[in-house]
Amino acid sequence: MRGSLKITLAAAAAATALSGCGGPVEAGAAALVGDERISTATLNAAVRDWQREFRADPVANQMREQPQSAEQQMGGDGGLSESDMRGALAVLVNFRVADEVARRSGVTVTDGHVDQVVTAMDRQGGARSTTLANGLPSRHTRDLARFLATRALVAQKLGGGADPQSPASAQARQMAAMLFVSTAGKMKIKVNPRFGGFDPQRVSIEPVRYHLSATETGIR
Repeated sequence: MRGSLKITLAAAAAATALSGCGGPVEAGAAALVGDERISTATLNAAVRDWQREFRADPVANQMREQPQSAEQQMGGDGGLSESDMRGALAVLVNFRVADEVARRSGVTVTDGHVDQVVTAMDRQGGARSTTLANGLPSRHTRDLARFLATRALVAQKLGGGADPQSPASAQARQMAAMLFVSTAGKMKIKVNPRFGGFDPQRVSIEPVRYHLSATETGIR
């Protein structure tokens, strides 16, 4: 392993930023990422399991009540709400985007890298609790760690230094984030409209918006 990974857990949220194409998805699919399908059943099960585990984890609750940024607010009150579903789906899609970023960047994420990030999360509140705070059940802990390892390794390749607080490291992390967005934009990503829609300017999954007719709004 080349050196140690310097990760910032303030960026632990897998980020709801996405990009891709709209259009219909096949029946039973919450999202399509290239040829890979994330089924609605898989998403439902993930959010239900998350709800049960999250309620029993006070540390995860505290993390979620005090997010580092708006992007870390991945849901509502622990119920199977639209925001919880949308947030969990965004993270699951971003895991796949990270895999594509690694492939295109020539970055290899090893089990050792993942172990390193899990250890770092355990030192800063707990890997399991961090995963729950990001809206997914604990079985996705290593998936979240792999995502974070990918971002850290890509940032290193883009010039990030040993000091995560240095201007060079901050710039490299910003460049890595932009690379994730641009990569997602080149991928074939389709999200079931029931979970929201794409905002091209914000490259995010936005809530479903219901448009009233002129008669219903009182505007003619």
